[in-house]
Amino acid sequence: MFAKTYSSALLGIKPILIEVEVSANQGLRSFNIVGLADKSIAEAKERVTSAIKNTKLSSPNSQAKKIVVNLSPADLKKEGSHFDLSITLAYLLATEQTKFNSEGKLFLGEIALNGDLKPVKGAFSFTLLAKEKGFEEIFLPSQNAKEAWFANFLSSKNPIKIIPVQSLQQTLSLLEQKTISESFSYTQETLIEESQEVQWSWIKGQPHAKRGMEIAMAGSHNLFLQGPPGTGKTLLAKAAISIMPPLSKEETLEISKIYSSRGLLSEQNPILQKRPFRCPHHSISESALIGGGNPLRPGEITLAHKGILFLDEFPEFHRDVLESLRQPLEQGEILVQRIKESFCFPARFALIAAANPCPCGNYKSPDKECSCNQSQIASYKRKLTGPLIDRFDIFCWVPSLKYEELIDQSATNENTENPKLKIAKAREIQNQRFAKEKISTNSEMNIEQIKKHCFVDSDSHSLLRKYVDAGKLSARGFHKVLKVARTIADLSEKENISFSDITEATSYRLQNTN
Repeated sequence: MFAKTYSSALLGIKPILIEVEVSANQGLRSFNIVGLADKSIAEAKERVTSAIKNTKLSSPNSQAKKIVVNLSPADLKKEGSHFDLSITLAYLLATEQTKFNSEGKLFLGEIALNGDLKPVKGAFSFTLLAKEKGFEEIFLPSQNAKEAWFANFLSSKNPIKIIPVQSLQQTLSLLEQKTISESFSYTQETLIEESQEVQWSWIKGQPHAKRGMEIAMAGSHNLFLQGPPGTGKTLLAKAAISIMPPLSKEETLEISKIYSSRGLLSEQNPILQKRPFRCPHHSISESALIGGGNPLRPGEITLAHKGILFLDEFPEFHRDVLESLRQPLEQGEILVQRIKESFCFPARFALIAAANPCPCGNYKSPDKECSCNQSQIASYKRKLTGPLIDRFDIFCWVPSLKYEELIDQSATNENTENPKLKIAKAREIQNQRFAKEKISTNSEMNIEQIKKHCFVDSDSHSLLRKYVDAGKLSARGFHKVLKVARTIADLSEKENISFSDITEATSYRLQNTN
C-alpha cells in the first residue's frame, strides 16, 4: 500500500514543502528512510516504532513488510526531528491502521517514545508556508500553537486552521473525527513584556555622541564610537534600542520568521516585540557572524536584521571576521555559497562599533599618559582597514566625564520619549518618501536615489567640493554625507537639505579614528 502526507523543511530560513511518501509491501521486514535525510531523521524509525507500539497499534517490527519512506523532493538535504509525526501518520495510512484524507493538511512534530509530541523549531515559518500553499489545516505540538497562531494572525493571506496536539493518540482521534478540535485565540496582551535593561535617560553628559546616535538611529546609519575606557560607549549602544521606532507588522513577520528558523522564539513570546539587538563576543567566528555551517544557518548579521549589531572592542575581533562585513554593509544581504548549495540571508542592520584609541585606552587623553609605544598603537589600529572604516557614516568621540556630569540629576529626568518620537517621525517621513521604492531608510539609498532625494544648494556644493578635492572625502564618503544630511533634515522635518545639515553631517564624517 502507498500513502502520502505533507510536512516542511527549512533551507536556511526558507521553508520548503516536503511530501512524505510511504510504501508498505510484502517482503523482508525492513524500515528505510530515503531522500537525503540527516542523522536525526534517520533515527526517526526508532522513535516512530516505539511510539506506534506504545499507542497500541501495529509497529513496523511486528509486520513482515518492507517499509520505505521517501522525503520528496529527494535531491534536497533535510534535517530535523519535526518529520516524525508526518512519517508516523503516513505509515499508519499505508498499513491501513487509520483512515483519513491527508490532502490540505500539514503535519509537524517530534514524537516521543511514548507517543507524546515535543515542540519543534520553525513553526512560525511553516505556518506561513502552509498559508501560501493553500493548506487548510496545520497539526503541530501544543507548545508551538501560540507561535503558529501569531503567524496566522499577522499574515494577510487566507487564514488557516491551527490544530495543536499533545500526542499521537489525540492526533488520530482528531483526524478520524472521533473528537473535535477546540478553538483558541490569543491577543497582544498575552505576550510577556520584555524588560528593557538600559534606558536613554541613564546616559550622563555626552551630548555630541547622543546627537550622533540619534541621527544614526533615525536613518539606520553605521556609527563608530571611540574614546577612553569607561566613558559610556557600551551604555550608549545598549540604550539605542530604547529610542528606536517600534516594528511594523511586515517587519515583525520578517524578523520573527528568521528567529523561528533558529529556534529562538519562546512559547511565552512567539514573536519579536522589539527590534533585535545583537552583541556578539569578539572571539566569534566568521561563519557565526555572517552565516554558514552545515547545514547553513543565518549568522548574527541576519539576526540583527532591521535592528542593531553592536561590536564592542571592535579592534579585538579577528581581521578576517571584520573584513567579511564589507559586502553585507553595502548590499543589505549576505550570499553564503557552498559547492552544492547557496543561500541569501537578509542583513539590513545598523552597525555600531566601539573602540578604545589604543590598547591602554589613554592615547590623546589630556588627563592620562598613554603607556603604549607607537608599534603597539599601529598594531592595534591595523585591523581597522580603510575600506572597512569608510563604510561607517558617523564617527563620534566619547570623552571622559567630569564629576559634576556624573552626579547631574537633570539627565536622569530627561524624557526618553522626546528622541524616540523625533526618530519615529523621521522614519515615517522616509517611509512615505520611499513608498514606491524597495527601501525604507536613508542609509539604503543608491546613487540614483541620492540624486533624486538629496538636492543641496551651491554653498553646500562648494563645501563638499573642498573636502573631496583635498582627499578628505572619498566617493563613498561624499554619498554618505548626503545620506546623513538627508536624515538630519528629516529629524527637523525639513523638505530640503540646508547648508547647516551638510556641515553637521560633514563634521561627523571627518572625525576619523586616527
